[in-house]
Amino acid sequence: MLVRPDRSTSRRTVLAGASAAALTAGLAACGRSDAGESESSATISVDDAPATGTVEFWAGAPDGDSLPPFVAAFKEENPDVTVNVTTIPSSEFDTKLTAAIASGRVPDLVSLYSQTQSSILATGAFQTVPEGLLDMSSFFEPALAGVTTADGAHKAVPWYAYARVNYYRKDVVEGLGLTPPTTWEENEAFCRQLVDAGHPTPLGMSVEWDEYSAEALSEYVRQNGSSFTTEDGTGWTINAPANVEALEYFASLFTSGYSSPDGPAFLDVVPWLTSGKNVANISNGPWLPGWIDEAAGEGYVAKNIGVYAQPAGPGGVKASALGGGSLGVLDRGGNAQAAWKFVEYLSRPQVQVQWYQAFGNLPAVEAAWDDPSIADDELLAPVRESLPTAFGAPTAATWSQVADVIGQQMERVVRGGSTAQAALDEAQAQAEALGTGA
Repeated sequence: MLVRPDRSTSRRTVLAGASAAALTAGLAACGRSDAGESESSATISVDDAPATGTVEFWAGAPDGDSLPPFVAAFKEENPDVTVNVTTIPSSEFDTKLTAAIASGRVPDLVSLYSQTQSSILATGAFQTVPEGLLDMSSFFEPALAGVTTADGAHKAVPWYAYARVNYYRKDVVEGLGLTPPTTWEENEAFCRQLVDAGHPTPLGMSVEWDEYSAEALSEYVRQNGSSFTTEDGTGWTINAPANVEALEYFASLFTSGYSSPDGPAFLDVVPWLTSGKNVANISNGPWLPGWIDEAAGEGYVAKNIGVYAQPAGPGGVKASALGGGSLGVLDRGGNAQAAWKFVEYLSRPQVQVQWYQAFGNLPAVEAAWDDPSIADDELLAPVRESLPTAFGAPTAATWSQVADVIGQQMERVVRGGSTAQAALDEAQAQAEALGTGA
């Protein structure tokens, strides 16, 4: 099955020259306006009656394009409801949603991206998940943590979730009598052996600077037993000694020649891997096998591609970045009752399996992973293994801005323009100036 990617397929497109008003104008007809039409900002109680009225739902592309069958199934249970899905290009979604929130013209329901949802949720524009609507313990804990405030309130519902893993040419690795690494120490030995066998750039990694670069570094930070924030999330610890060590290790994979700072870019991963230019692609998502079979021919993955979890750090700590998305209901929407009922429908384990089968997004509800279509897929086993120790982006409202800063500094270190200590000192200073929004 082709597993389609989340927002990171396009990394991030800079939208220039458009004001918030202009960005919102094209969606005005799809949103609700003024607080007079909104339901109370307090937690509402959802009744047991069938959903009625109209729900305006904004979803990023291409997710929204696959929703009509699910809307139709929901309508079979709720004949008097209409769900209008507006699909927005993923690279524009956050900007348009933020502009809509600022203007007061908002939809009832939106999908959010795990990498950036903290800054969106920090606007205070979202309702708390109604008591008793869902068993919140049924979701993977790392996914739930990303939508939970410091006081324990859930401001959105996890919709899909995955942990980043590493994809490798198993035909090459097994042909050399090697096995994928499970620790940092083994990773260095693995790379040396591949270089000695005639693969001069064995690892495919990226230093394009944006929040996804920071997400990549955060894996090494977590594996080294540290974090970018204080435990309560109210302060930055970017230049902590363990984080400097993590960046030094990350950079060494480039400076040792095991990876190139010039590629592959995100969308070049497939040709670099299938051509043998790289033997392993580091920290990618479960959409990659589908991309490979689409480019190289059905059956290529089964014959040539394997998967392994992120190697553990020096202290044996396992960690990988969490990807996925969530569903949130806005305060100023006009039909929260029906919106929450649609969220409940999309959160049913059997519907989560159907969403995976139709679109490829992996379930956020843990029980759905027991379905044979997921449980029996060997390529998904390392993803499932990694989810309990996966971690989401910091919940700081300023994370997207801080992540950009970290990404810039990472590239400087990799390209020899700074030391890890100096780079993270600079990132720490800029992060402190931005604050956390707490």
